[in-house]
Amino acid sequence: MSKHFFGDTAVLTGRSLSHILRSPDTIITTAVTPIALMLMFVYVLGGAINTGTGSYVNYLLPGILLITIASGIAYTAYRLFLDMQGGIFERFQSMPIARSAVLWGHVLTSLVANLVSVALVVLVALLMGFRSGAGALSWLAVAGILTMFTLALTWLAVIAGLSAKTVDGASAFSYPLIFLPFVSSAFVPTETMPGPVRWFAENQPVTSIVDAIRSLLAQQPVGTDIWIALAWCIGILALAYGFAMATYRRRVS
Repeated sequence: MSKHFFGDTAVLTGRSLSHILRSPDTIITTAVTPIALMLMFVYVLGGAINTGTGSYVNYLLPGILLITIASGIAYTAYRLFLDMQGGIFERFQSMPIARSAVLWGHVLTSLVANLVSVALVVLVALLMGFRSGAGALSWLAVAGILTMFTLALTWLAVIAGLSAKTVDGASAFSYPLIFLPFVSSAFVPTETMPGPVRWFAENQPVTSIVDAIRSLLAQQPVGTDIWIALAWCIGILALAYGFAMATYRRRVS
């Protein structure tokens, strides 16, 4: 059964990736908005923001990476919705393939596409002066956190793609996720925020994820942030996966 699942997933992932390769503007579009935000905050607003660090682009980049991922997963919901409306899922159901492989194909495609978009953003950040003395292990830890974050949000996108009634509804769910980093430590320290806003910022998942990535890249002690970040990612991933599979079974039954 496992061989059957992995083989089917590989084939369906290849199918979805071929769509991305034929339309690379999806990845470029995903990276454009975060890059524009990074340019604006660094070169327009950065001089007025005091983060207590030497380089604002170094401070800003972790939050921009999360916005990149939140922007990218909207395309997963969009592609799933089109497959549902086009009858592709019903066609797959008539074939001897693992049911969950259909969804995992979209999820793994989202992971690859989003990591490419993240790499583009990091490249632009380097051109803007971003520097990190972090070693290979720290970069691997950052990649691991971003991978878990991408998987968690992608399974939320699967729920939206399976449940939406319109194309706009399929992708609109990502808007709150894109704006969530603005009420976190992504752009300014939470200490500068008024009481209720500060409480929310310090207790929502983006802040712990941003702080963990920032500490790893700056070669500073990570403390408990990395464990809190992983707990958020794993918790969201587990819940989203459970709801997504339940929604999928209900839709194809």
